[in-house]
Amino acid sequence: QVQLTESGGGLVQAGGSLRLSCTASGRTFSRYAMAWFRQGPGKEREFVAGTGGYYPDSVKGRFTFSRDNAKNTVYLQMNSLKPEDTAVYYCAARFGVVSTPRSEYDYWGQGTQVTVSS
Repeated sequence: QVQLTESGGGLVQAGGSLRLSCTASGRTFSRYAMAWFRQGPGKEREFVAGTGGYYPDSVKGRFTFSRDNAKNTVYLQMNSLKPEDTAVYYCAARFGVVSTPRSEYDYWGQGTQVTVSS
């Protein structure tokens, strides 16, 4: 079992930055692929970053994923934020390699709200 806890969300003006953190329980953290998803109002939950370095065009060049296995923590650095980045951001984990479909992730955090004002 893996329990995930996100933090770092909040309200920021367009052009600003936020860093999200996700801390995982368990001793085998390094064996899990980790990812960040987001779900905006009325939208599907979408992959935004994860182990492996893939980023969708919507966030490429602005968001950066990183992980610290010693701290069982992954991060999402978000720069040049736009109002369309407003969403609940979720941390997710799956055993093995990173994948983009949400259905392939077994463990989810509770989510953290990010609101970008124009």
